[in-house]
Amino acid sequence: MKRLGLMRHAKSDWDDMSLRDFDRGLNARGRKGAELMGAHIRQQGGTWDLVLASSAERVKLTLEASGLDIPVRFEDSAYLADSQTLSQLLSACDDDAGAILLMGHNPGLQELALDLVAPDNENDLFEEIMKKYPTAAFAMLELDIDKWADLANGCGKLVHFARPRDLDPELGPVHIG
Repeated sequence: MKRLGLMRHAKSDWDDMSLRDFDRGLNARGRKGAELMGAHIRQQGGTWDLVLASSAERVKLTLEASGLDIPVRFEDSAYLADSQTLSQLLSACDDDAGAILLMGHNPGLQELALDLVAPDNENDLFEEIMKKYPTAAFAMLELDIDKWADLANGCGKLVHFARPRDLDPELGPVHIG
């Protein structure tokens, strides 16, 4: 059994439109959300052996703000990666890592979560992820595999899903009008 965490980067900063997408940072709401989600991940218990992360600036800053003290491997190919690319990155991981936290972007993270859950394991959490995988959201899956190379669609069960707004309503969607 392997454990996989999926965390999307926190809310990004759009103030400087001259920056490339890859170089965008976080806004104040994003920093607060990342900090809150980092504390939530620590409260979930269990240890994480590795963070496998996109090398985009907003992912690096999300990780920094989260306060998670886990060895990190940044992967350029995880930037805006689709589910298949993320699966390939995970499949190449060392089997000594029993629990990996993957940090990146949508729609790839959402697609990966949906792909990994076996149809007979779909639950209310799965339904929430189908609707939306917002910034700084965190999902945890238990994977019925012994080796990362065996990662395949339908090998997992979704056991946890949390969004910043679940922990602090002020971090929920901003409604105008």
